[in-house]
Amino acid sequence: MALVGVFAGLIVVVTILCKSHADRNVYPSAGVLFVHVLEREYFKGEFPPYPKAGDSSNDPITFNTNLKGYPDRPGWLRYIQRTSHSDGVLYGSPTAEYVGKPTIIEITAYNKRTFETARHNLVINIMSTEEFPLPYQAEFFIKNMNVEEMLASEVLGDFLGAVKNVWQPERLNAINITSALDRGGRVPLPINDLKEGVYVMVGADVQFSSCLREVETPQNQLRCSQEMEPVISCDKKFRAQFHIDWCKISLVDITKVVPVHSNRPDLGTGVLPDIGEYNPPSESLKSRDYFADFLITLAVPSAVALVLFIILGYSMCCRREGVIQLVHHSSIQKSTKELRSMSKNREISWPLSTLPVFHPVSGEVVPPIHPDNYETTSMPLMQTQTNLQSQIPIPQQQSSGDNYCMSTFRRLEVNGIPEERKVAEALNL
Repeated sequence: MALVGVFAGLIVVVTILCKSHADRNVYPSAGVLFVHVLEREYFKGEFPPYPKAGDSSNDPITFNTNLKGYPDRPGWLRYIQRTSHSDGVLYGSPTAEYVGKPTIIEITAYNKRTFETARHNLVINIMSTEEFPLPYQAEFFIKNMNVEEMLASEVLGDFLGAVKNVWQPERLNAINITSALDRGGRVPLPINDLKEGVYVMVGADVQFSSCLREVETPQNQLRCSQEMEPVISCDKKFRAQFHIDWCKISLVDITKVVPVHSNRPDLGTGVLPDIGEYNPPSESLKSRDYFADFLITLAVPSAVALVLFIILGYSMCCRREGVIQLVHHSSIQKSTKELRSMSKNREISWPLSTLPVFHPVSGEVVPPIHPDNYETTSMPLMQTQTNLQSQIPIPQQQSSGDNYCMSTFRRLEVNGIPEERKVAEALNL
C-alpha cells in the first residue's frame, strides 16, 4: 500500500510494505525529494514472537539496503537509522538519468535478538516531470535539526510552509536534504542538546524575494565575515521552530548558469571480451642461470668497495698530506700517554701536620695522618685544623731542685683525624 502526501507543494512518497514477499513499487519524480520509511513494526511479523507477551517491540532490528546485484545503493539514494530501536529511512533526489529505468533496492532486516533475517525488494520507478528542474533554487542550513528529524513529513511541511510564506511562489518543491556531516561538518558534542545541522534545498518558479536577498547586502556580508548574525527581516517567521544560518544560504538561478559539457568516455557494458579459456603455464619450467645475478648483487659492490679502499690507503699512506696527518696524530697520542704517566708518578711534599710526631712523655712516634696508600694527587695544599678539644697538661720534672715546668698539649683534629701537638711550655712553680 502506497501513501502519497502533499505538503505545500511537496510530494513525499511513503510506501508501507505488506506482509507478502512480492516486490513493492514506488513512483517518485525526478528532481523531487523522495522519502521511504522502513518501519520496524512490519518486519517484526517476519520473526518469531518474543517469549514474554508485550515485549516484542524491544527487538533490536537493523536494516541493510543495496542495489540488487551491487554492494551499495545508487549515488542519489541515502539511508539513515540512528539506533536499532528506530525506523530506517531511505531518502534522496532522483536524477534525470534514471528516468524510465527501474531501480531495485534489496532491503534486508536483521533481528539482533534471534539473529534471523528477512528480505524484501523495493522497485523505484522514476518518472519525469515538466517542472524539473525549477529555475530558482535556494539552499538553507538549519542548525537545530538532524536529518532524520527533518525528514519527518510534518516538520518538512512546516518548513516549506514558512518558506512559501516568505517567497510567495506558485510552485514550491523540496529538492534535496543533506546532513551537515556529509558536507564535512563535525559531530556535535553531547551537551546542551546540540544538533548536527541539515541542508535543505528548495526550488520555486519565481524569482527570490527581497527578504531572501537581504543577505547579499554589503552590511550583512560584512557581518558574516566577522562571524556575526546578519539582520534579516523575515527571520522571525522561521525562528519559532527553525534556526537558520543566513550566512550559509545559497541562492542559485539556473537560467543564468552556463552549462559545462564534458566528453565522458564510453564506459561500455562492463563485461570483459571473450578471449578463450585460461591457459596455465606448463609444468616443465626452464632452468635459470643465477651467475649474472650473483655478479650484480655481490661481485660488483665488492669490487667498488675494494677500489675505494685502495684510493683511501693511497691518499693516507703514500701522499705527503696523508703522512703528515698520521705523524701528527701519532705525536699527539704519544704526548698524551707521557703526560698521563707523569701525573701518576708526581710527588707532593707533605704538610707539617702530616709529619711524624714524638710524644713528649712516652717518646713514641705518632704516625702521620695519611696512610701510605693515600692518593697524593688529590691531597690539598693547605690542611684545615678544626674541632679543638680540651687541653691536656703534662707535668715535667727538671734536674734542678724544686723547679718544675708544665707542658701543655692541645688535642687537634686535621681532616677528621685527631692529633696532639705541643703548644706551650714554661710555667715555673
